[in-house]
Amino acid sequence: MTAGSGVRNRWRLLVIVPDDELRTGLVTRLRPAGYLIEPARTGAEALEVMRRRRIDLIVVDEDMPDSNELADRRPQFADRPPVVCMTACESIDRILPELGTAVEDYVTKPYRVVELLARMQVLLRDRDSPRLEPVLRHGDLRLDESLCRAWRGERSIDVTPAEYRLLRHLLLNAGQVLSKEQLAWQVGGSGAGAVERLVSRLRRKVDAYGPALIHTHRGFGYRLGFS
Repeated sequence: MTAGSGVRNRWRLLVIVPDDELRTGLVTRLRPAGYLIEPARTGAEALEVMRRRRIDLIVVDEDMPDSNELADRRPQFADRPPVVCMTACESIDRILPELGTAVEDYVTKPYRVVELLARMQVLLRDRDSPRLEPVLRHGDLRLDESLCRAWRGERSIDVTPAEYRLLRHLLLNAGQVLSKEQLAWQVGGSGAGAVERLVSRLRRKVDAYGPALIHTHRGFGYRLGFS
């Protein structure tokens, strides 16, 4: 699926830009590529949109006025959309934890729409397969994307939102060793200690009655897979 694929491209974008003229211009330039656009002026408006709808990617102006005020009510999302930041400087030191996610890429202002579309396409490419198949599987492990629920065989696994995000990322990268830092991004920027505790709880739930699926590679990270 490409940015110019017309009706087949139904990705939903959240565009957070405080300046009315810039926001309108951006929406006008992105809509012909087939994207569904949810515009917002502030972080507060963006959070309301994210609570109502599934968002596939966020485009945000770093000048969003209320980012600091939102930190105390950061939401938890099972599926954290990637973020492209529009910034006046060539740096992405600022992230947006209040949106429950982190900056994956950036473009500098004044932006070029061709460059923005290209960066968006790369980030959305990794989300294409899960979007086409709402149930993710690895062996007897199943995750239902629409319900945010997990099963091991016929046994339902009671997971928290953070545990679900962590398990989902491990499953999507089954067979690969993922570092604690990589996994921390998937659970809202938590530190290595928090990841260790999450993995420990998740392992007790997932591997309680069957062959081990979650493995520790000391000094490297964790891997999901049989053997």
